[in-house]
Amino acid sequence: MAEEQNNQIVRDSMEYDVVVVGGGPAGLAAAIRLKQLSAEKGQDVSVCVLEKGSEIGAHILSGAVMDPIALNELIPDWKEKGAPLNQPVTEDRVLFLTEKKAFKSPVLPDNFHNQGNYIISLGNVARWLGEQAEALGVEIYPGFPAADILYNEDGSVKGVVTGDMGVGRDGKPTDNFQPGMELHAKYTLFAEGSRGHLGKRLAERFKLTEGRDPQSYGIGIKELWEIDPAKHKPGLVIHTAGWPLQSDTYGGSFLYHLENNQVAVGFVVGLDYSNPWLSPFEEFQRYKTHPAIREFLEGGRRISYGARAITAGGLLSLPKLTFPGGALIGCDAGFLNAPRIKGSHAAIKTGMLAGEAAFEAVVAGRQHDELTAYPEAFEASWLYKELKQARNFKQWFKNVLYVGSLMNGIEY
Repeated sequence: MAEEQNNQIVRDSMEYDVVVVGGGPAGLAAAIRLKQLSAEKGQDVSVCVLEKGSEIGAHILSGAVMDPIALNELIPDWKEKGAPLNQPVTEDRVLFLTEKKAFKSPVLPDNFHNQGNYIISLGNVARWLGEQAEALGVEIYPGFPAADILYNEDGSVKGVVTGDMGVGRDGKPTDNFQPGMELHAKYTLFAEGSRGHLGKRLAERFKLTEGRDPQSYGIGIKELWEIDPAKHKPGLVIHTAGWPLQSDTYGGSFLYHLENNQVAVGFVVGLDYSNPWLSPFEEFQRYKTHPAIREFLEGGRRISYGARAITAGGLLSLPKLTFPGGALIGCDAGFLNAPRIKGSHAAIKTGMLAGEAAFEAVVAGRQHDELTAYPEAFEASWLYKELKQARNFKQWFKNVLYVGSLMNGIEY
């Protein structure tokens, strides 16, 4: 057991080949790919996933449109294995809103075409990925957030330490104190999501953002509704721009019709807005009163709600992905494709690429160096090509809404 000696906490430690921080799509994809390769090559590689939520999927806002391209690569027989991708997209609509009216776009750029995609509960998909990971031998520890980063004497990342429990308001241990545990790894993959607190420290320590465009952030507010079955249109995807936001404020909304008479409705506002009185939450409440949106929600009931940060800078704002002893994957780096309003497929792909690089390094006997094969594989992938096409999205929206919409439409 860990004990306190001379005011220094002595912690238990566990050794792994790879530790993954975060049990979302990116982290779980990395863990799954590592174990797949371990089985295929007959090389035992130990993998651990830390998840701060009480269970896998607990901290994921459900309701998203998912492109299955990366899942097809990770688990080709996902349908047979019961992955919860149950509702294919049946119709796409893009609306420009004024206060009382909605104008349907007569042309849909490629980024708004969702044929072959699915409306999902991302929380359910993450839970299913967790089951696949555990079946392959991944050790998953929910309810244990990574509180700090451990370093070797040479400055490389050694692993992480979980948070202490039983600490009083004064910051001192109580009678119920339980020290966190050290998890040591040859490589540590950070998949915390947007603005992960450890990812920010790593970026500062290893100067990962030097030479990159400044990162851009938004806030996404989302609600899950159960609506009148007569108003439910399974597979309908609606995106809007315009009211209630001013034309110089970046943002928009989505409304996705899932199965079981459920609708995910959300509102995104770029955090570079200049109006100090703007409240994204209040704008979302106004948005729901628009006749084109209200018609779906009237008579329904809200089941759940939440909000999260969104990393939206795209390819030009991506930090350096690797550092001695580890790498950033998924939204911890910022792989969201903002014009497609999709990030789960990118998260899965980057997790796979980092997992493959880590596996090669471990079986070669390396540790705590840089996984240079990961960014090299990314730059040769379909994901890089996709993000390169979208690289100017936020730059165009530095202009007013209609100019940004027109120029992005032309690019696509």
